[in-house]
Amino acid sequence: MLPLRLAKPSPLPINPLFPLKQHKISRSIAPRKIFGIKLHSHSKTPKLPKSNPDDDVIEGRELEIRGLLPDLMPKHIAVIADGNRRWASERGLRGKQGHRAGRRAMKEVVLLCNLCSELGLKALTFFLFSTENWFRPKDQVDFLMAEFEDMMVSDVEEKGIRTSVLGDTSRLPKSLQKAITVAEETSKGNTGLHLMISLNYSGKHDILQATKKIASKVKDGMIFLEDINESLFLEELNTKCTEFPNPDLLIRTGGERRVSNFMLWQLAYTELFFVEKYFPDFKEADILEILRSFQQRHRNYGK
Repeated sequence: MLPLRLAKPSPLPINPLFPLKQHKISRSIAPRKIFGIKLHSHSKTPKLPKSNPDDDVIEGRELEIRGLLPDLMPKHIAVIADGNRRWASERGLRGKQGHRAGRRAMKEVVLLCNLCSELGLKALTFFLFSTENWFRPKDQVDFLMAEFEDMMVSDVEEKGIRTSVLGDTSRLPKSLQKAITVAEETSKGNTGLHLMISLNYSGKHDILQATKKIASKVKDGMIFLEDINESLFLEELNTKCTEFPNPDLLIRTGGERRVSNFMLWQLAYTELFFVEKYFPDFKEADILEILRSFQQRHRNYGK
C-alpha cells in the first residue's frame, strides 16, 4: 500500500452536478458558526442558513461536501491519531501541548464527519490509547487519563452524536470510567454519527476475549461448535456496539505505515491511507481530500 501524501489544498474542482462558484474555506471560524445547522438532521444535503455574514465561507464548504457521492461514502472511518508528541518536540513544546493540539484537531474531524453523516457516513473511531501505552512515563499517562476524562465531559456533547468507548475500561481510573458511563448513557438514543473512542484497546486482546467468550458458551452448552462463524465472532468483539463494525477506511497520521495492533479482525478489507502530517496538523481539507481519493478506489473484496 503506497502512502498518501497530502499536498497543500488545491483549488476545488467544479462538480458538474453542482456548478456553483468556488469559495475559500476558512478554518478559523467557531465550529458552531461554521456548520450552522442541527447536527442530527437527516436530509441528504445540509441546508445552511443564508443570513450568516460568513455565507461565502459556509457555501464553499457545502460545495466541497456536495462534491462527494453518497453512494461511495464510507460507512465507518477509523483514525490512528499519531504524531502529537513529535509535533510538539519539533516546535520546542512540551508533549502535553502536543496532545492538546491533537485534541483540537480531533474536534475538527468529528464536526466535519458529523456533517458528512448527512451523506451516509455512520461511524468514526479514534485510536487514542493502546494497552502498550501504559509503559509510558507515569506523568504522561496521568495527564492523558485526565484529558480523556475532560473529553468525555466536554467534547462529546454535540447534538445527535452517539458516543461509545472500545477497549478494556476496567484498568482506567474510576473517575474516567464514571465519565464514560455517563457519556454512553446520555447519548445512546442519538441517531447521528456514532463516535467510538478506543482507550486501553488491543486488537489481539479483542480477538482473545471474543474467543474465550465463545469457548465458554460452547462449554456451557449455549451454542454448538458448528454454530461458530464470522458473524457470531463479530458479535463478541468490542465493535459489537455499532451497526458498522468494520471500517471501510483507515487513516493513520504521523508518517508511520502500520496498524499497531488496532482492529486486527475488523481491518481485513479496509482501505488504508497513511498521511505524513502529524495529527495536530490534520485538517478538514485533508479528510475531504482522502474521501475524494477513497471514492475513486474500486473495492471488489477479492472477487
